[in-house]
Amino acid sequence: MEFDLNQLRELLAILNQTDIDELSLKSNDFELTIHKANQTTATVSSATAQPMVMDAAALEAAVPDSSPPSAPDKKWVDVISPMVGTFYRSPAPDEPPFVEVGDAARRGQTICIIEAMKLMNELEAEVNGEIVEILVENGEPIEFGQTLMRINPSS
Repeated sequence: MEFDLNQLRELLAILNQTDIDELSLKSNDFELTIHKANQTTATVSSATAQPMVMDAAALEAAVPDSSPPSAPDKKWVDVISPMVGTFYRSPAPDEPPFVEVGDAARRGQTICIIEAMKLMNELEAEVNGEIVEILVENGEPIEFGQTLMRINPSS
């Protein structure tokens, strides 16, 4: 099993929403132990590396984050993630995205999919307008309340 930092970020976000105090994952390649108390700590060790202990701040810093989104226009409508999951721009890897920047979106139109717990959840536009920003990359883990896109509503 390969150690993927994006999967670690998604796992930490999910665990943060639960009452689970400790989680251990082991494979031939690595061992991950997460203890949640006053402060989250994680211990990661691998067959070739010494164990490493990080507090929550150091762990967050070690997991790469995308650049901050640009300042939105006040009239733009943010498309907010209603759940933790994985963001997909198209219904299948070999199909075109639901929307691109510059596309017109209609209220009720599917604009992306969020996969959570192996379920595909279609997210629909809440307003008619133009897609002005897509802030998340295809296949990227997302968090509850994260801004995914911005729509400039039609007058």
